[in-house]
Amino acid sequence: MKTTAVIVVAVVVFSASVVAQETKPVPKDSMRVMIPGCTKGYVFTAGRRTQDEPGSVDVPNGMHLRMNGPKKLMAEIKAHEGSMIMLTGVVKKGQFRADGVGIGGGVRVSPGADPAGGSMSRSPNVNQNMIDVEGWRQIAGDCPSK
Repeated sequence: MKTTAVIVVAVVVFSASVVAQETKPVPKDSMRVMIPGCTKGYVFTAGRRTQDEPGSVDVPNGMHLRMNGPKKLMAEIKAHEGSMIMLTGVVKKGQFRADGVGIGGGVRVSPGADPAGGSMSRSPNVNQNMIDVEGWRQIAGDCPSK
């Protein structure tokens, strides 16, 4: 009788840990990525990829991403501002395509609005890259302070 109870409890505990490790499916127009970098508030700045922490997608060094996620997860990340982290999340495909021409130092020149085209958008989120944060972990290194 005790042996059966122990086996049942072990199966329940094991199956609960397997369910907890499953990840949500990624929509067809998105992809799951791992990006090294630093945070400040809700903005993640992609860092330089290294041999030991290469990441999973080629994101230009210095690119900013607006983070979306559960409050508890965002609070954990905010507690580690100033330290390098590896962010795991879901982004739209093609989002990292840079518009314009790179002139060096992370600076790009792109065409502006048509002067005869009317009013410009007042939204601060125009062309802002977004990441839905699923998790993170601390990695070696410090973030540059400005």
